[in-house]
Amino acid sequence: MTIHIAAPGNAVNFPVARVMAHPGSRGAANDNIGNESSDLMLYAALRHFSEFGLSAPREARAQAKAAFFAGDRKSYDWWLEICRRLDKRMARELSSEAESKTENTSV
Repeated sequence: MTIHIAAPGNAVNFPVARVMAHPGSRGAANDNIGNESSDLMLYAALRHFSEFGLSAPREARAQAKAAFFAGDRKSYDWWLEICRRLDKRMARELSSEAESKTENTSV
């Protein structure tokens, strides 16, 4: 059986041609070359995930909250970033909670 492929009538309107026409879209979306701190955080998040499985984001959130209430900003930032790597929505909620508690105590 012979297979025939029909080319688009106008190559300019072909979706791949439109994407390739923009030089900014040629790079890979996950191209993080040279960002060692990002690699370290990703490694830490993956280790945390390997230990806690699907509950890893909740555990990271709990660690971040404990550090926040203990006044340990460095640990809080660390656990918040791990939580962010595993569940961005949960990390956003945690960050906004912490900001609102900080505003309430400073008033």
